[in-house]
Amino acid sequence: MKKSPGTSVTNIILPAIDGSIFDLHSIKGKPFMLSFFRFASCPFCNLRLAELVKRYDEFGEDFTIVAIFDSPLANLIQHAEGHHAPFVILADEKNTYYQQYGIEHSIIGVIKGMFFRLPTMLKGLAKGYIPMTIKGRITTMPADILVDRDGVIQQTYYGKDEGDHLAFEQVKTFSHQ
Repeated sequence: MKKSPGTSVTNIILPAIDGSIFDLHSIKGKPFMLSFFRFASCPFCNLRLAELVKRYDEFGEDFTIVAIFDSPLANLIQHAEGHHAPFVILADEKNTYYQQYGIEHSIIGVIKGMFFRLPTMLKGLAKGYIPMTIKGRITTMPADILVDRDGVIQQTYYGKDEGDHLAFEQVKTFSHQ
């Protein structure tokens, strides 16, 4: 079931690419974006991750990101470690939290993304984000959830296609509140 603004986040405990086990309670009191991505080698996901890393210093001082991928940890490390993210990147291989947060699966969303976001996909492929091994569900759609300092969801954005995320500027504005 999709999460709604005004509800509290549920705790998340998952393995991170740095070898630790992340517990959402560890960032209690900080505003953050909970960002659900597709499989680790997805070109759209890697472009978005690269943008978040590159522009991370534009966010508010206490703001952070919790990035979750629909992939096994070893595969995620292979594809995401090179981003050198200043935030946590987690593997939810069993889709536990994808289910809890109502993340959708859509074949139509995959087709729409390939068709309507072809230039973006080609940009990702040109940067080397080539999905040679797809470990995770190819039909997973992305989602971004903005959470305040009290752990209350302020905004949810469930992507309509494989490359559809909350606009960077909206995330940036939220991070400075």
